[in-house]
Amino acid sequence: MTTTHDKALALQALHEAPEILQVVNVWDAVSAKVIAELPGTRALATAGHSIAASHGYPDGGMPLDVALDGARVIAEAVDLPVSADLDDGYDEPGETVRRVIGFGVVGANVEDRMRPLEEAAARVRAITRAAEAEGVAFQLNARTDAFLGEGDVEWKLGEAIARGRAFLAEGAALVFVPGPTQRELIEPLVEAFGGKLSIIGLPGALPASEYERMGVARISYGPLTQRVALRALRDLGASLYGGGVIPEDTPALN
Repeated sequence: MTTTHDKALALQALHEAPEILQVVNVWDAVSAKVIAELPGTRALATAGHSIAASHGYPDGGMPLDVALDGARVIAEAVDLPVSADLDDGYDEPGETVRRVIGFGVVGANVEDRMRPLEEAAARVRAITRAAEAEGVAFQLNARTDAFLGEGDVEWKLGEAIARGRAFLAEGAALVFVPGPTQRELIEPLVEAFGGKLSIIGLPGALPASEYERMGVARISYGPLTQRVALRALRDLGASLYGGGVIPEDTPALN
C-alpha cells in the first residue's frame, strides 16, 4: 500500500466494513511506528491535542504550520492510511485538506466548533470538493461539538443529529460525536447516521466490541493515549528519583 489513492480507498473500506475500526491515536513519528507495528493496526489517526501539547500549545491552539507538519511527519513514518486531526480546518479548510493530501494523509477530523449550521456545512463542502479535485476518496470524519457545551441531553442529541446529517449530505464519510459513550445515546446516533458514526473511547466507555454490536463505524482515543504514555514516564521518573533503576525488560522501541 504505497499510493495516496490506494490508502484512501483502504481507509474507506475500513469505515464501511461491518467491523468497527479502532484507531489508536499517535502524535509523532516514533509513536506512529510503535502502533503501526502492532498486528491489529489497520490505520492510524493523529491526536491534535497531543501534537499541540508536544509543542507547548493548548488543545485547539496550535498554528496551522504545526498541525500540517505533525500530519506530514506521521504520514511519512508509516505505510498505512493516516487520518489527521486538523482542529477546525483553520481559515481555509479546503486548502488545509489539499495540503495534507499532498503529504499522503487520506482522512481528517475537522471540528464544527458549533458554528452556525449553514456555515459549518459550507466548510465541510469546501473540504470534500477540495478532495474531489485532488482525485482522492478523502475520508472526512466531520466532528460536531454538540455534546461538549451547554444544554440538556435531549437538545444535544437533536443538534448532533441535525448537524451530522447535514455534514453527510455534503460528502463527509463519518460523523464524529465526542462525548457520549452510553448505549441510550449511541444507538439513536447510529440510526440517524446510517451507521456512519465515529466516537471517542473515554475513560468509562464500553469495549470496542460492544460499540461494534451497536453499529458504530469507528472509535478513536484522542489525547488519552498520550496521557497514558506520560503517566508511565512520570511514574518512571518518580521511581528513579526514589532509588529505582530502568527495568531490565525495557524494549528498544525507539
